[in-house]
Amino acid sequence: MANGNDNKKFKGDRSPCSPSRVLHIRKIPNDVTESEIISLGLPFGKVTNLLMLKGKSQAFLEMASEEAAVSMVNYYTPVPPHVRSQPVYIQYSNHRELKTDNLPNQARAQAALQAVNAVHSGGLTLTTVPGSEGLVIPGHSPVLRIIVENLFYPVTLEVLHQIFSKFGTVLKIITFTKNNQFQALLQYADPMNAHHAKVALDGQNIYNACCTLRIEFSKLTSLNVKYNNDKSRDFTRLDLPTGDGQPSLDTTMAAAFGAPGIISSPYAGAAGFAPAIGFPQAVFSTGLSVPGLPGLGPLALTTSAITGRMAIPGMTAIPGHSVLLVSNLNPDVIFPHGLFILFGVYGDVQRVKILFNKKENALVQMADATQAQLAMSHLNGQRLHGRVLRITLSKHQAVQLPREGHEDQGLTKDYTNSPLHRFKKPGSKNFQNIFPPSATLHLSNIPPLVTDEDLKRLFASTGCSVKGFKFFQKDRKMALIQLGSVEEAILALIELHNHDLGENHHLRVSFSKSMI
Repeated sequence: MANGNDNKKFKGDRSPCSPSRVLHIRKIPNDVTESEIISLGLPFGKVTNLLMLKGKSQAFLEMASEEAAVSMVNYYTPVPPHVRSQPVYIQYSNHRELKTDNLPNQARAQAALQAVNAVHSGGLTLTTVPGSEGLVIPGHSPVLRIIVENLFYPVTLEVLHQIFSKFGTVLKIITFTKNNQFQALLQYADPMNAHHAKVALDGQNIYNACCTLRIEFSKLTSLNVKYNNDKSRDFTRLDLPTGDGQPSLDTTMAAAFGAPGIISSPYAGAAGFAPAIGFPQAVFSTGLSVPGLPGLGPLALTTSAITGRMAIPGMTAIPGHSVLLVSNLNPDVIFPHGLFILFGVYGDVQRVKILFNKKENALVQMADATQAQLAMSHLNGQRLHGRVLRITLSKHQAVQLPREGHEDQGLTKDYTNSPLHRFKKPGSKNFQNIFPPSATLHLSNIPPLVTDEDLKRLFASTGCSVKGFKFFQKDRKMALIQLGSVEEAILALIELHNHDLGENHHLRVSFSKSMI
């Protein structure tokens, strides 16, 4: 049978082992330092232990909590981090904890751990620690101040993230306008990353002969981001509100560089998306190449990141990789339709196949590689039917339909011509309203006679608890409903999107960026 009913074919798609707070890091460079490996984990929580196996080009990193490890794997799986210009690969380890007490050569790792934890907990002066070369450069902050001169094309927060991520983990970005110039503050996990990025990018043009980067170290050593929107982002905290229209900087930080009180980006795109502005094709012909940088490939921006079709921070979609492997599903209650509705929030699902002899696994084929990346980045690690979803790119190029006369118990479905696709129309507004799963749902297409009590009853009937409800003031066809948890909201969306409310109105349900 096609697509993995034959186990031999399925091996390449075997799902990784279950989450553990110990992470296995592969393909590390020979000259890497302990502190560089530790800095990969710091954005996500406290690092409690480290084991370096340089002879095998491997390391094990222990995080204080499993949640921190899950966040770290979710963040790095779509786009492997670069250490010394070399990609490294991170997955869960089979070990539940690291026992390194009696191992030789642990002194350096422990010294680096103590130094890093001291810097992070006590805000100590940054100094190098003997035996942990490259931990920090004295006097250098992990925060860069970036000014974009000759702004001929818009530069968005996503564009900056994509460029600067090549040099290390970007934790936070704040953009603002000062003296009629587009500027940004960008914080790395490690001052070394900031140093390398400054050396490599200062004076470079983002696009041909325009959008010149001027980069200096900031006096700030840490950024305080209150809102995740198109002006500011904390990549380690997906739970922050969008704070519509609020200034992105708190007053103490604004005072630190004399910025005006209300700071706004010169280009208001929808949260998380570059504004849809047509660019001449010439911009893409060369991409963003950085000449004369050893080991650094061209920082080519994907077309989608520029046009705002579906910009994903730091992710370049792999051509042809539009099939996702979804594992750790609950086999008793999962059906193709549920996956079609859920993944359809992030793109147009073409086909779904639940694997015949391994029903915890399914293949989901999206319309293109960008939509696959988007669905993976938003849904990996979310809970569905009591299980944490694990999503990776599949090696399959397409989901095969069962051959004529072969019954597969309805496990494979083709949705190519479904009327429920959200993104059929080019430039559809739906592209601008894609948000991560949240406990608050956005409802639309509500007929005039349906009341708030009707809708609360409808959602309660799916088994979820309704915590809040409000109609939009200007348009009673739309409302927000807040449920007890993100998992409840995911299940309610699957169950009630396209629900017939009568009067020829089918309810539209999506995740909201707002709270009630």
